[in-house]
Amino acid sequence: MKQKITMLLFNNFTNDARVYKEGKSLADAGYLVDLICVQEVGKMPLPRAEEVQPGFQVTRVSGKSGLIGISCILVGLLLLSMTLGSLIATILSVCLLAIWLIPKVRRLANMALLIAEMTRMARGRKTDFYHAHDLNTLPQAQIAAKWRIKKKPLIYDSHEVQTSREGYHGAIHGWIERFYIKTIDFMIVENDTRAEYNEKIYGFLPSVVHNYPELDATPRKVTSLHQKLNLPKNELILLYQGVMNPGRGLEKLVTAAPLFKKGTLVFIGDGRQKAELETMVVKQGLTDKVKFVNKVPLADLKSYTEQAYLGFQVLNNTCFNHYSASSNKLFEYIAASVPVIACDFPEIKKVVQGDQVGLCVDSHDPASIAKGVNAIIANPLHYAELKANITTIKEKYIWENEQHRLLNYYAKLGGIPHQKRQNQHYYANV
Repeated sequence: MKQKITMLLFNNFTNDARVYKEGKSLADAGYLVDLICVQEVGKMPLPRAEEVQPGFQVTRVSGKSGLIGISCILVGLLLLSMTLGSLIATILSVCLLAIWLIPKVRRLANMALLIAEMTRMARGRKTDFYHAHDLNTLPQAQIAAKWRIKKKPLIYDSHEVQTSREGYHGAIHGWIERFYIKTIDFMIVENDTRAEYNEKIYGFLPSVVHNYPELDATPRKVTSLHQKLNLPKNELILLYQGVMNPGRGLEKLVTAAPLFKKGTLVFIGDGRQKAELETMVVKQGLTDKVKFVNKVPLADLKSYTEQAYLGFQVLNNTCFNHYSASSNKLFEYIAASVPVIACDFPEIKKVVQGDQVGLCVDSHDPASIAKGVNAIIANPLHYAELKANITTIKEKYIWENEQHRLLNYYAKLGGIPHQKRQNQHYYANV
């Protein structure tokens, strides 16, 4: 009988490339992968159950049935108290119903119900391993894996630095992580810098699985960005692709845009900061210099990225999560053969300068960003060298190589024995 892995993920699994790649690789290796994720509130409804591929199933929970149940109970209590003629009971019922109708109360209740439903579903699975993606699923996975007579191995796959992350309360999340991390059997982080950070605060060194993109040599026909944005065919596209959230240096890019000697700054994606950036562009009269494209399907993203002259990864040092990032965006630019203007943080600098695929700049300084862009534009020979370097090392940073780390980790935990098959791809040490 095949070994089964139950994964927990606290998003709707539409654009989570890391989880998709891990699940796919494990299914291809012979495991049955059962992913429990959520139907996010306010997002387009998705199928409750679907098959990604043979051996890789997805189930979404929403907590809606619990919300409906509570609403029915409160209305029923009100009707019953009115029928019985009890004034005190009626007043209490009205108060409870009024509190329940407060949007924030309902959102908190929905979150609690969703977590409870995810925990119950995971706990009921007959599985061999539990795999928690990030801290927001670790408590649920811990209950499912350890609150039983025959405990199951628990893998904690931390995609981010939970104790120092944009928009997170480091002390609270640190306390939660410290409490639950004592109960796990194995931990995975994105790179060596984050592993060393974890060793300093928790006393052990996690294992590493980099978030490299899959090798994709299949051309896809998409709308030309030049046509879509009414740009001349020879206009240089200076691209940022990805989530538009604070701390990513995007407002610095907009400020730098007028200083670019050539090219149009193009943003592809969505996020909390997008409206602010659009307003900034209008106020500064940069609508001819800065353009926005809505988020595109993950499968089509590379074909858009390939149309860029340069790609930006200019994270700001607002938290250790940013400072320590490897950044899948960086590797997506490399996969699309696009040289990079990047921040000079350790993991990113290691690739950009080490493999000579772009320039590192001070990502907090628009003038420094513009200087880097203009230096590359002004030197076609240097640009050609950067493109050639990317071609040489491109397959160094692909998932087809990195997946062997994950499969070996599962083998060490009692999973399917794994032996890396040699093929034409570049292999890093795993």
